[in-house]
Amino acid sequence: MQPRVYDHLRDSAQLSRRPALRRSIPLALVSGLAGLLVLTGPAGPASAAGPSSASVALTASAPCKPGSGPKLRGEDFTGGAALPDDLRCADLTNAKLDEVDFTQKDLSGALLHNASMKEADFTQAKLEYADLTGADLSKADLGQMHAKHAVLRDAVLTDAQGGQAEFPHADLTGAIMARAELTQADLTDATLVDADLNEATLGQVEGRNADFTRAKMREVKLGQAKLQFAVFKGANLTEAEFTQAELRGADLHGATVQGASFVQADEVNLTGALGEPKDVPDDAVGSTSDLPGTGTGTDTGTDTGTDVGGGVLPGTTGGRGGLGLVLVLLSGLGLSVTLILWGLSYRRRVERAARFAAARRTAEEDVIRLGEEIDALDFDYKVNHMTTGSVDQDWRRALDAYEAAKQALNTAQDVPQLGGVASAVYHGRDALGRVRSRMG
Repeated sequence: MQPRVYDHLRDSAQLSRRPALRRSIPLALVSGLAGLLVLTGPAGPASAAGPSSASVALTASAPCKPGSGPKLRGEDFTGGAALPDDLRCADLTNAKLDEVDFTQKDLSGALLHNASMKEADFTQAKLEYADLTGADLSKADLGQMHAKHAVLRDAVLTDAQGGQAEFPHADLTGAIMARAELTQADLTDATLVDADLNEATLGQVEGRNADFTRAKMREVKLGQAKLQFAVFKGANLTEAEFTQAELRGADLHGATVQGASFVQADEVNLTGALGEPKDVPDDAVGSTSDLPGTGTGTDTGTDTGTDVGGGVLPGTTGGRGGLGLVLVLLSGLGLSVTLILWGLSYRRRVERAARFAAARRTAEEDVIRLGEEIDALDFDYKVNHMTTGSVDQDWRRALDAYEAAKQALNTAQDVPQLGGVASAVYHGRDALGRVRSRMG
């Protein structure tokens, strides 16, 4: 399984993990050149008797145009009919594929519009950039399936088993995923607008930047899910479980959270949410918890009043009583000044720490976006690279800038030091812009 470029930033507190940049491009070039050498050799072109194994391997590694593979539209494979070995970019529109075994098959770029694949086995299958619009995958086994940038609009995944399945950047708009089991699945940047996830299990799911707008998510289980900056606008989260979920920046405006549980959830913001959730953390934004420090102020006032009322006002002892009152007042004044100075110093430290934390979050977001931009361009770059056979120096500059930005983020201790992050991100995006312009 090839790691994504932004895997190491899934947890903002674990930025020390080694980056997983896609540095396989030069290796692919070397492999391609080696294959060409095998094909031509010192004696000239390969024999016309058939393609060599190196030729087949090189062809299989290159991207293809969706639908340009085998033409299998409407075919019925439920009776045991054999499928071609190479299904990359195959046209399987309206095909009948119920209970077919696709284990470790490569269906990248395949067209599977309205195909019937009930109870099919897609364990470790590769469906990157495949189009499964309207397909029926009810009770299918999607374990560890790779479906980056796949399109599953209005697809049916009811009761599907998809543990560790990968759907980064996938379009699941309107998909029916009721009771689906997607533990540890990757839904980073996925679109699930109007999707039906009622009673689905998404424990430990990677859902950063995922869009669940208006999704039906009654009783969905999201324990330990990573949902930073996910969007739940208008979603029905009635009795959903967010136990220990990470919700920094998640948008719950208009979401129904009646009976939803947020036990030990991190950075919960219920602003604009509807209904009465339960087990909401004390530090949740929009909750009814008291402000920090209220109890301390009240206790101090009560103690002062008791001391004055009980021990000083009986001043009938003449001068000695007056002197005691003066000493008490001076002591109280000194204590008050000390507390004020300490409070001002503490407030400055807190404000300084808050400014750095906010600036660091912003810088971290910039680094993550740069990584995602590199990841999103990776496929097109591979296509262009296979065509031209040359290494783009700006692509290498973008990767190096990403590395430099991460290093600067890890070592920054104050706001000025975060300037190195901004500079590296700027140069990385500038290099990516030149790569895009050359690729048209």
